[in-house]
Order: sequence, then structure tokens, then C-alpha cells
Amino acid sequence: MRIYLFCFALLLGGAVQAEVFERTLANGLKVVVKEDHRAPVVVQQIWYKAGSMDERTGVTGIAHVLEHLMFKGTATVPAGEFSKRIAAAGGRENAFTSYDYTAYFQQLHKSKLPLAMQLESDRMRNLKLTAADFAKEIKVVMEERRWRTDDEAHSLLQEKMMAAIYQQHPYQHPVVGWMDDLEALTVGDAKAWYARWYAPSNATLVIAGDVEATEVFALAQKYYGAIPKRAMPPRRNYDEPKQLGIKRLVVKAPAELPHMVMSFRAPVLRDPAQDWQPYAMEVLAGVLDGNESARLNKRLVREQQVASGVGVGYDSFARGPGLFVLEATPSEGKTVIDVEIALRKEIELLVKDGVSDEELRRVKAQVMAGEVYKRDSLFYQAMQIGQLESLGLGHRAVPLMLEKLQAVTAEQVRQVAEEFLRDDSLTVAVLDPQPLSGKPKRPPQGTNHAH
Repeated sequence: MRIYLFCFALLLGGAVQAEVFERTLANGLKVVVKEDHRAPVVVQQIWYKAGSMDERTGVTGIAHVLEHLMFKGTATVPAGEFSKRIAAAGGRENAFTSYDYTAYFQQLHKSKLPLAMQLESDRMRNLKLTAADFAKEIKVVMEERRWRTDDEAHSLLQEKMMAAIYQQHPYQHPVVGWMDDLEALTVGDAKAWYARWYAPSNATLVIAGDVEATEVFALAQKYYGAIPKRAMPPRRNYDEPKQLGIKRLVVKAPAELPHMVMSFRAPVLRDPAQDWQPYAMEVLAGVLDGNESARLNKRLVREQQVASGVGVGYDSFARGPGLFVLEATPSEGKTVIDVEIALRKEIELLVKDGVSDEELRRVKAQVMAGEVYKRDSLFYQAMQIGQLESLGLGHRAVPLMLEKLQAVTAEQVRQVAEEFLRDDSLTVAVLDPQPLSGKPKRPPQGTNHAH
């Protein structure tokens, strides 16, 4: 699934569903409730406004390491018991860390919401961080890094590319952290991160499912309300110097096929009411990619057969700067240069001739089709709220965002292609495939958390 479709679905998800209720507790915790009574299920998500971009140089990866350690227990819930108790209640749980935030979630029968709240609120303030647990878990994270990045050619390409794109912004660092930093981290670093960011005034609690808002607010007050209010340090919003020319890099790694990624600096949504370019960028992504009839797949894969696969990535939701990404794998007998030339020709054609009304209608219809699937998922209903709240956009802007997307014109799509798909803001990353070792890949042991 393409990133732009995910974003569209998030935006549209709130437009046709039940009302959302919200309340902020005295300690600063914002509680948002989305009632959905179709099944006796509930989702709890707690979103902390702290991700890897809040890390200092030298301690990269600590946000993700702390996410692992959050399952190591409190004074009343021994290590491993959190997951066991949720599983025993018939639920599932996990967590993820991103550049912009860290989130934890459980999905279970509605009668078990008090249990989930009790467990989650307990570890918000009572986490036990020991040197022994840290020493064990940091090894798990290191192994995860080896498996997911060092031994995975496309992930390695992505990591090296991000480090080349960003000169100053913390997006230059991988969420999992640099291995040298992981080796130097201590339990003291984890304690400092936990003390700095894990507080009710820096979190959003999202509850979606077969619940009554007034009852949820009472439960939230019971379990989270007693956690003391704490002043939060300011989150720094970094800027990135203007790029002054094309950047190129080649990454040599064991792989079967070459691959090429073209990443253009692009705007993201800051003011849902006034911005228009991010909405046009979303539509541009849909014109180029998204289904079999989209331009890149139709022309580069099926007609010209210069690429065996193509893709477009764009996410208008981010706390930092954005990227519009084109990527492709050359067909047999073709090279990455052939693919780059073909992609550039498609950009030139779009800028010269624009997009058709039929293409515009197709993309907008595709958006609506994607929404139909997403609105059936409690998890993604909660995700929509948590993400928008964590980025400061607010879930109440969703109807406006939908209107703005539907109002995008063909000329606006052409304009953003002309303005942002330019060499001065472009980084080209190429995977140069090296012989495969033949060793089987294996997942890291000791964790099931998503990141």
C-alpha cells in the first residue's frame, strides 16, 4: 500500500463516522474518544510526543530502546506480565516508534478496557529500569538493527539516503539508531529519556470502539488522573538548509537486483486551512502511482518495459520536512540510468501537458474506495486521531482536509510537479547489488514489537 493512500484514508476516515469526544484532564493528558458500536471491541492507544527526532547526536536510538524497555515491568507488574495479561484477556498489544512520536496500543473486548488502562497508566509513571534489563534488551535492539537494516539491502539504501538528504535535521539519523550509539547507550540514558518525555501532559490517550464517552472519561480520570502534572521541556523544531544542487550516492550491498530511488524535498501540511500544495502533492502521487492504470506502471512497466516495478511515496503528515519519492527496479537488460531517464521524461511530460480530468477523477474516486476499507478498522480510526493530535494538526480538521483534497485542480497538480520535482532539491540513491552470501535471514530474538 502506498503512503499517499494511507494518508488519504486517514483523512477521509473521520468524514463519515460517529462524533469524536475529547477532554483534557487536570494533569494535561488529552483524552479523545471515538464511539463505534458495531462490535464489542475497544482500542486503547497512548501517543507520546517524542520520537527519534528529539534525540541528541550520540544517543540515537534511545526512543526506540525505551519503547522496548516499557515492557520490562513495574513494581506491581513484573517483566513480561503486561503482554501476558493482555493475551489472557483475549487481546493483542504492540508498540511503535517513529521520527515524530512513540505509541503503545491494545485491542481487546470492551469489558477489558479497565485492565488495559490500569496497565498502561502504571507504566507511564512506575517503570522499573534496571541495568540488567537494559543490558539484555540493548542486545535485542542491536540484533534487530542487523536483521532489519544492516542485512537488508533496501533498508540500508534508505538509511544511507536519509543521511545524505539531511544536513542538519535529525531525520538524518535512523529511528533504530546508529550501531556505534547503541553500543555506547546506558540505562542512565533510558532513565533520562523516560523522565524527560513520558508524562501525561506530553501524551494523547485515544480510545475507539464500543464505549460511551462519559464512561471512558471516568475511567481515564480513575487510572491516569492521579499521575502528577509535570512541566515539559520544549521540543525543538529544526530547520533544514536549502539544498543547492543534486546529490547522488551509491550503496553496495548484497542483493539480487539493482534499485534506484529519487527523493525530492517537498512540503508537508502545516496549516490545513491555508495550505494547498500538500494536497496537490497527494493527488500527484495518485496520478503517477496507485493502481494498474496509473502513469508509471502503465508506461514504464507495461509499455516500455524499462522497469520491473515502480513506486511513489509521499506523506503530507510529518513534524519535519517532507519528501516526494520515486523508486524503480530496472527490468532485465536495463540499467538504473535507463530508469532515471524514463522517470525524468514522465515528470517533463506532466509539467508540460498537465493531468487530465479523467486522471483527476480516478485518483479522487480511488481515495473514496480506500476510505471504505479503512473506516471498518477501529485501529485505523484511532491511528488517524493519534497521529493528527501528535503532529499538532488536530483531528477536528479532518472534514476540512477532505474538502481541500477534493478541491485540488489539474493545474495545481502540474504546478507542484514543476516547482518541487527539480534537480536542486533531488537526491538520487542507487543500490549496486553485490553477490548474496547465501546465509538464511533470521528475525531478532526476544521481541515482537513493531517499529
